[in-house]
Order: sequence, then structure tokens, then C-alpha cells
Amino acid sequence: MELKLAFPQDSPPLSIISAAKIAGVPLIIDPTLASGSVPTLHFSSGDFIHGVNTILRYIARAASLSSFYGQDDIQAAHVDQWLEYAPLILSGSEFEAACLFLDGYLASRTFLVGYGLSIADIVVWSNLTGTGQRWESLRRSKKYQSLVRWFNSVAADYADALDEVTSAYVGKRGIGKSPAPSLKVKVPGLKENTSGHEIDLPGAKVGEVCVRFAPEPSGYLHIGHAKAALLNKYFAERYKGRLIVRFDDTNPSKESNEFVENVLKDIETLGVKYDVVTYTSDHFPKLMEMAESLIKQGKAYVDDTPKEQMRSERMDGVESKRRNSTVEENLSLWKEMVNGTKRGTECCVRGKLDMQDPNKSLRDPVYYRCNPDPHHRVGSKYKVYPTYDFACPFVDALEGVTHALRSSEYHDRNAQYYRILQDMGLRRVEIYEFSRLNMVYTVLSKRKLLWFVQNNMVEDWTDARFPTVQGIVRRGLKIEALIQFILEQGASKNLNLMEWDKLWTINKKIVDPVCGRHTAVLKDKRVLLTLTNGPEEPFVRILPRHKKHEGAGKKATTFANRIWLEYADASVVSVGEEVTLMDWGNAIIREIKTDDGTVTQLVGELHLEGSVKMTKLKLTWLSDIEDLVSLSLVDFDYLINKKKLEEDEDFLDNLNPCTRREALALGDPNMRNVKKGEVIQLERKGYYRCDVPFIRSSKPIMLFAIPDGRQKSTSIGA
Repeated sequence: MELKLAFPQDSPPLSIISAAKIAGVPLIIDPTLASGSVPTLHFSSGDFIHGVNTILRYIARAASLSSFYGQDDIQAAHVDQWLEYAPLILSGSEFEAACLFLDGYLASRTFLVGYGLSIADIVVWSNLTGTGQRWESLRRSKKYQSLVRWFNSVAADYADALDEVTSAYVGKRGIGKSPAPSLKVKVPGLKENTSGHEIDLPGAKVGEVCVRFAPEPSGYLHIGHAKAALLNKYFAERYKGRLIVRFDDTNPSKESNEFVENVLKDIETLGVKYDVVTYTSDHFPKLMEMAESLIKQGKAYVDDTPKEQMRSERMDGVESKRRNSTVEENLSLWKEMVNGTKRGTECCVRGKLDMQDPNKSLRDPVYYRCNPDPHHRVGSKYKVYPTYDFACPFVDALEGVTHALRSSEYHDRNAQYYRILQDMGLRRVEIYEFSRLNMVYTVLSKRKLLWFVQNNMVEDWTDARFPTVQGIVRRGLKIEALIQFILEQGASKNLNLMEWDKLWTINKKIVDPVCGRHTAVLKDKRVLLTLTNGPEEPFVRILPRHKKHEGAGKKATTFANRIWLEYADASVVSVGEEVTLMDWGNAIIREIKTDDGTVTQLVGELHLEGSVKMTKLKLTWLSDIEDLVSLSLVDFDYLINKKKLEEDEDFLDNLNPCTRREALALGDPNMRNVKKGEVIQLERKGYYRCDVPFIRSSKPIMLFAIPDGRQKSTSIGA
């Protein structure tokens, strides 16, 4: 029987290839799968199996070596343990500890299991070899003599097969010839990558690529969705292909037109140009036909097992009592579901895949559920709705998608995606994975974000404390900064917890060179400085809003003999000290008036001939005039107070008690002209975005503090 092994070029399954060579199982090598995909073994009969361990077990059973899967059931169980164990212990920071354990284990053994070479030896040997120089340096250290003795023995006994595999698939840094996180494939028609941020899509052809961004309309887009949207945009443009925006609207209980409209608004904000907007609900009739067809083919069945029991049975690999119902029985219950009867609401449609598969996503997943709630687009026409896992591969294939970008959290479900496509008889769609964007002190679950909205912990989905696109833009983030931040990560599969500071640092570099400068003092913390030789009548000078950017425009600054200083500045000056009044010149403090130790007033005189280079304090100030405008300076903190929530932790136990602080201030009169959404810098205070512009004197201008990447207290998160 002809066997074809398909796998990603950047992560060859060394253990499978080595085992097949030693076992004498010929393979046709096909390294064309999308990066991150699960290895697949295709049979000439049209059947196939997924996953490294599943394929290894097949090879072990097909091998001529009697010991390859152990010589009895107990040894076979030990082999299985090593298949699961080896990849876990021989990766990451515990590598040396694993080697130490193996060295002790092999001190009195020739092989890992029994008295002959088994698939367990090949798996451990391959995982060691696959680390490249990391293992080679330990191998030369003479620290692990028993492990090295065993390793060298296997290498010598099967040198022809193993040397060939190693030279073909192991690079100097470890497994795979391309250590870079993205797969570099020569694509005709593409320019050579010179930017340092280019990402290549494997197997893609210019003009033939079709990708899709498929959000569920159950909330506004957040920064994680933005990464997916921008990567899809990137690939569509890079390959001169098509980009579909498809709303995955399969759960009427959570979805609404409000979310659809705002997702489209967010997509426009991100600058994502798409070819067409579609909805999974457009395909409901065909999806129902497919579900019914699979039932008739015996590839799906209707199950009325209670939800918790079904979950438990899937975990334990226990088949449902309904799994072997007749087609007629299944169609009868399917009709009950379609009609939304009480009996129908107790049922769901499940795919008949493999309840014994180690990959639990293949253990008869749910395809359809009954839901009487009206749908935001089609009303009450349907009582049954497909799951994401069922609808996604079907609609991808139907709409002509060539590459489906999915975050790596779906990795274990990739095999399910391909199996469902196969059972449906549809063409293959390549999955390309990228790592989910995780941010410190941040929850990105729409269910949790909805809790904050529903419990009035925030204004709405656009709240500046939210990680939604509208929230972070309202906080003062420029979309150019977000795009740069995301493309710098590329389509890496590394799961990193990202700091908001890095994003805000990029943002600062964008806003600082162009934003106008203004002055403000806190209303309740200000001290009057009287300049005895100051101008008898106030006068005005026209100054640039930004000394290095003419495009920022001009501002009118009033000079008077009574000026306001920040209390924090007034409290640290001393009598006789010379200070610099910014944009004016030097002054000497002659008198400090206090009340119970609190500075209440200063008296000084201008010393404009003094050198600004010689003063220690450079002070912002405002003339005491009626035209000063009222400001509300708003600062935000994270909504949760733990950097990273573990899977078993409840975000409700980690709520930040104080997430919004507001201070009243006075600003220079020019701020009447600041527009909503405009970013400015308040001298010596930081960057702010205008959320509410000047309307009337009695209503303060509202300014939101923008983090600059250094001020930990002004970071955003949800």
C-alpha cells in the first residue's frame, strides 16, 4: 500500500521518518502542509490518519521488528507512555533535567522498553537529535554517560537510516532547516524580502490566494482580533489575492446587529480593505443539507445524551448509546430538532469520527444544536444552528478560501477541521497558524468583557480601559502603532505574554514629533507667584505649538505679573533660588508664604538675563487671567490586578478596585480649539487625547492620559 506523509516543511516529524526508515515502511514525503499543521499519513485507499503518535503506532504495528511495539500488552503500554512523555520532557527549560532522568533510567538498561529496539527508543532518540546543538553540547560534556552510551548505540546500529534522516531534516540549531518562526517559501512574482518583517505564506501563489477574517458578531473587535484582521490583510495584499470578511453568526443567543455594525466600523478603522462581506447565515440552507447528508451516510448521528454526561464520555472515550442508531432513527430526531420541539431541544447532531483518538477534538464533536432564540438576520426561520467547528471548514471550502489563518489555540482542532472537510467530500483548505495575542493584566474573552459592560464597570464597549479597538483608539493609540506592533510579531507561533508598554512606546514615537504642546496646572494644587517687576499690563506672544513641527500651528501665550505654578513645584523651591519659567525666562524667588507648613504664595522677580542652563528647576506656568479653561484630566489603570490569570483562576477574584482617576485642572486658552480625538502634550505632564472638546466655560474639556511606555500607572488593559 502506498503511503504519503504530509507535514510542514519547518517542523518535520523526525520520529515518524526515522521509525519508518528502520521499520522498512516506505513513505512518499510531502513537506507542503501549512506551518503548525499536524502530520498526516495518507493511504492509497483514500483514508488517512492524523498526529505524530497515531502514525507512530501504525508504523510500529506494520514493522517487521517484533519488539517495535513491545512484546506484550504491558510493554506496549510502556511504549505508549514514552510516546506521550518524550516530547514533553525534551522540550523547553526542563531539557537538562530530562536528560538527567534518562541517564539514570538507562544506567542498567540497553533499551527503554524490554530487550529490543522499540518505537520508544526512536521517539526519544529523535527528540534529542532534533534539538541540534543543544543536545550535542551535552553529549560532549561526559555528564550523561549512560544516556550517551544508549544514544550512540542506537545511532551506530541503525546508522544508514538515521544518518540520512538527520542530514536531511536537522539544521544546526535544531530540527527543521529554517529556524525562523515563519516559513520562507520562494513565491514567483514576489519581491525579495528586505524589510525584516515579511512573512511568507506556504504554498501560496500570487493572484490565487484567498483568505478570510471571520469574527463572531458577539462583541466589538479587540486587540486580539486586530492581529488576525491585519495578518489576513497583509497576506491578501502580499499575494494580490482576495480577503473575505465573514461574520460567523451561528449563535443567535449572543449576536446582534449592533455588533455587526461596530465590527465593520473597527475593520475600517484598522484600514483593512476587503473584497466582500459574507455571513455564515447565508449558507444555512446548504449547511443543513450537508448535516442531513452526513446523517444519511452514517457519518453523523443525533444524540440526546445530557451535556455534562456527553462531556465526561468524550473525555473518557466512551461511545454514546445513540452512536449506532439507525439512519431512520437519526433522521426522525433531526426532524424534531429542525422543528424546535421539546424533544428536539434535548438533542444535538454529532460527527461519527473516532471516540478512541488521543486527540479529543476528534471524539465525535457536536455539529448542530437546537436553539429557539431568534437570529439577528434571519429571525425565527431556523431552530437549529451549526457549531463553529462544523460551519467553518464547510464555508471556507465553499467560498474559495485557500488559506485559513487561525490562532494556535485551535491547534488541537486542526485535525478535526481536515477530517470534517474529508467527510464532507470538499477540497482541502490549508490552515496557517499564528500565536494568539495575550496582553498582561488583560482579559480578551468577549464573555468577560460583556460582564464589565453589563455590570456598569465600564461605560460601554468603547471604554478607554477596554482592549477593544474603539477603546484603545479612544485612549489615544494610533492605528499605525498597532499595525507596527502586530507586524513586528509577524505570524510567529511563540506564545508570548506581551507588555502594553511596548505598544505605547511605539505610539509615543508616532505622536511626539507632531502633537501640539499646551500648559495646564492642577486646580486644587496651584500656587500664585507674584512677579514684582512683571508686566503692569498682560501682553500676548504668538508661539509655535511644537518647536520642531511647524504643522502643529501656533498658540497665543499671555504674559502677566501674576502666574500660577503647580504646588509640587512651589513646594520645592527655596528663597533666593533662580528658576526658569518655560517659554519666558528666569525668575528669582524672594519670598515664600506658608500656612501650617503648606506653601500658599510665592513672591519673586524676573531675571530674564539669567542663564536657563544654570537653573535646576524648569517650571510650567499659566498667567492668572479669566480666559483659562477648565480641564478634567482622566487617568486609567488595568481592570484586573494580576499580570496573568491562570486557567483555573476567576477574573472576578482579581478585579482592580480603582481603575479611573480624575483631576480638575486649568489650561491655557488655546485649548478651546483642541478637537475631539486630537492628541496633545501637556508640558511636563504627558500626552493626552481629547475625549470631550470645549463646549462652554462651565463644562470642562475632558482629556484622557495616554501611556508613554514608561509610566506603569497609566497603562491600559481589561
